[in-house]
Amino acid sequence: MASSPPGSRARQTGLIGSLGALASALVDFFESRAALFAAESKAAAVQFVLITICLVGAFLFFAFGYVFLLVSAVVAIAHWANVSWIWIALDGAALHILIALIFVLVALSRIKKPIFRETMAELKTDREWLKNLETSNPRPS
Repeated sequence: MASSPPGSRARQTGLIGSLGALASALVDFFESRAALFAAESKAAAVQFVLITICLVGAFLFFAFGYVFLLVSAVVAIAHWANVSWIWIALDGAALHILIALIFVLVALSRIKKPIFRETMAELKTDREWLKNLETSNPRPS
């Protein structure tokens, strides 16, 4: 009897052999897809981590740049207006707080408006239809 190569399965003939071959092929197919998914998910995780690091770094550098820009503007305006830099810094802080309050008020006004109005109306009509259906066709006990 000839020995089969390693990793190969003995072939059977007939319906049982065909079903076994089909099952083997399906298992091999899903194993290869699982291995491909595992490899791609590792690559995707690495890419996600790199993108996250880049975005955090960009945010930090933007924040430091903004702070340095504000400090420079405060010093320049104080020098130009011959006023103490503390008063200019307080004015800048007050301006930032005012803008933040405006954003909060806009957000609060948007929160109070109902969202998904049409969907909620459609669900309400569906509930009414179901109630009417239940009252017109009572369930047998």
